[in-house]
Amino acid sequence: MGDDLMVRPNRVPLWLKLAYTLFVAVLVPVYWHHYTPLNFLYFCDVALLMTVPALWLESGYLASMMALSITLPQLLWQIDFIVFPLCGRHFPMDLTGYMFDPNRSLFLRGLSFFHFWLPILLLWMVWRLGYVRQAIFAQIGFCWLVLLLSYLFTSDINAPAGNVNKVLGMGEDKPQTDMPPLQWLAILMLVAPAAFYVLPHVVFCIVMPRPRREAVR
Repeated sequence: MGDDLMVRPNRVPLWLKLAYTLFVAVLVPVYWHHYTPLNFLYFCDVALLMTVPALWLESGYLASMMALSITLPQLLWQIDFIVFPLCGRHFPMDLTGYMFDPNRSLFLRGLSFFHFWLPILLLWMVWRLGYVRQAIFAQIGFCWLVLLLSYLFTSDINAPAGNVNKVLGMGEDKPQTDMPPLQWLAILMLVAPAAFYVLPHVVFCIVMPRPRREAVR
């Protein structure tokens, strides 16, 4: 992991690093105000923040972890965002309804559009920096940590941040009552990596280049 976190100059343009960092610097206080700090435990928001050091360090390891984390979930978001205005219904589920809510400011919805382009950026970064195959193990552990923190701090499903990472159940209106909360958390910890990380890992291993080893020491 150490070598993969070394700086690889000229692999990511400086303008992209600056523009992305500026975007995050604008988004964080806005989201903090509207959704509370708890919102930053969503995996998409975690990826948004972790991409900052990934860009500046030009770290294939961090980029690989974040690409594993959000590629499949955000692909569903992208599909729903495209399908809804064309067909008038959500597919495969209502993931982007808030993006078409006129009661939300256009500025706030514009910031949230990162859900569409961030996975594309991460895939480009993995292509440029190389896919680190061991990143899947670190990402599974990181996933468990994020889910545990989400469980510890998410107490009100109707709070501005909502049901963070589904730790209170699949519903958005009330917590699940079919099983003990810790049992639900354990199921999430098993299902989430299997459902979202295995397929991207296999595809990345096939199509993505491996990291170069000319790290600056």
